Amino acid sequence: MRLSSRPRSLSGWTMAVFGLLATSLGVVGLAAPDVLLTVMGFVPIPDARRAEGDHTPVFLTASSMAAVNMGAYYVLAALADWRAFFRWTVPFRLLTCAVFTAAVATGRAPAGFLGVGLWEGLGALATAAALRHERRAVTRRPAAARGASRPGTSAG
Repeated sequence: MRLSSRPRSLSGWTMAVFGLLATSLGVVGLAAPDVLLTVMGFVPIPDARRAEGDHTPVFLTASSMAAVNMGAYYVLAALADWRAFFRWTVPFRLLTCAVFTAAVATGRAPAGFLGVGLWEGLGALATAAALRHERRAVTRRPAAARGASRPGTSAG
């Protein structure tokens, strides 16, 4: 796959933006975990007050590193205009939205965490809408513009 210097499609831009945000938030979680916790609606607990066996920092480090990696994958896929990958992300991002929203609805997560679910869901819908728009634009073009006839070949 050849990478371009910027996304070449609307769907690619949705992926690049999502990827850059994921990478940025992952870096924040690695560098300043209490800031990330606060943004997501959690109250940070100073290390001195943590109970023995509280592994919250370990899980925050792991999820932040996963966000950095995932963000990089999304940006690279956007620069390669890898639309199959774009399509694959939509149902899984919607599932993530549902799980995170359910966590808030059932009291497993604070209300501020709803923003993470909505970010996933709205991003997935934006990507799906862009893919649909691009697919419709291709089917509306005349057959010659889609490559049905190539210069230098005969039609008969």
